[in-house]
Amino acid sequence: MAGSVVARKKRNVECRTKVKTGCATCRIRKVKCDENKPFCQKCVNTGRTCDGYESPFRIFTSQPINGIHAGGIKSDVGLHSIRPTFTEIAPQDIDLLNRYFSTKTMFDVKLDCDEEAKQVLQASLTDPPIRHAVLSLRALREDLETSGDGRTSVAQQAPSYHYGIQQYNMALGGLASNLSSPGFNRLKSALLCCQVFISIEQVRKNYTAMAQHIIRGLRIMHEYRARPGFVSANKLMPAHHDQLPFLDVFIIKLFVAPCKFADSLATADVSGTTLSACLISSHQQPVESCNLRTIAPNMRTKLTRIAASTLEFLGKVLQVESVGVALRLTSEKAALLDSLESWLTDLELVQKEIRSPGPEPISMSFLRFFHQILKIVLLGALDSSHDLDAELQTENDRLQGVANYVGERVRTYVTCHGSRRGRGSTPQCADNYGKVA
Repeated sequence: MAGSVVARKKRNVECRTKVKTGCATCRIRKVKCDENKPFCQKCVNTGRTCDGYESPFRIFTSQPINGIHAGGIKSDVGLHSIRPTFTEIAPQDIDLLNRYFSTKTMFDVKLDCDEEAKQVLQASLTDPPIRHAVLSLRALREDLETSGDGRTSVAQQAPSYHYGIQQYNMALGGLASNLSSPGFNRLKSALLCCQVFISIEQVRKNYTAMAQHIIRGLRIMHEYRARPGFVSANKLMPAHHDQLPFLDVFIIKLFVAPCKFADSLATADVSGTTLSACLISSHQQPVESCNLRTIAPNMRTKLTRIAASTLEFLGKVLQVESVGVALRLTSEKAALLDSLESWLTDLELVQKEIRSPGPEPISMSFLRFFHQILKIVLLGALDSSHDLDAELQTENDRLQGVANYVGERVRTYVTCHGSRRGRGSTPQCADNYGKVA
């Protein structure tokens, strides 16, 4: 009898489905987790310590990182200015990082990210992953400004580039290790790192990875309730961590910054650095089509107005203290989402008016990227319900799809542009990219 009981227990254990999701505590116990965030209720209700969830960050690169870095790091050529030697935050350091946050600043565009830069640099004094991330961004940005973006082989890459990639991987690895058991300081570190990671991937023109960082960072903000939000129809919960960095505000600032293509341009330079630099800048391309020159900037202006209203809305959400005020803000949120939907409809009409052969201009694809980010940010505001998860997943998948498309177009352009430098014009590339706005 005792043997049969033991056998039944053994069969039950063997047949139990492996737990691949859920908090670390439930996975160790091999029990089904309710996956409530930030802490599993099964652990809380049984008096256990919930050890959190798997880190949303992982190391990923567009090419293998091998021993080639060692040679670059040993040389020390041109790297003295980006070594971790600072011990206090100087105004010029803040100005420099503020400029390095976005490749748009290569056109003397001013970003409104001084506070974000100061916060990142201050944290980098004591937080190794953030320090590695800052060093990576500085090295990669200086490499871009020195060498340009026309290189297509590993052999052409400078020591500063290899140093930047090494520092990037050290930042990713350190952050993933820290987030194995997240607390406030580690969540703060993750969001500050995420700001720098987004900028790093913009410099690298890796928009697929850039979108992944955006999605993961916004997910952290939402799951750990950086702002107050409803958990049911009339139940308002205060911010769980009311001092987390606002990654969504940072991202909107990057995208909403002025773009050259919205201004009156001179002639398009399809053979030199002007076109190359324009490509790196998130929302701009030179133009040859009068329709695109007049229509695309108007579409960007409309989206910029919605973005400015979204920033005002997020500021109000941060201050909300009563259900009545929150309900009024819910109506404002709905109006902003309607404006985004109307904008997208107008963009489709613009596409029909242009009727140009081939894919849409890269600049318009970047506008879709920006639109999708605004939609995800607004959907998550004031709402912490489980019903929202499926909708956010759908919109995140759409954002990733847009980013993948933009990344493919940019890679094709860089390849074609590099070949034109050595062998003259490539007709197919000119057809696809000569009319971008």
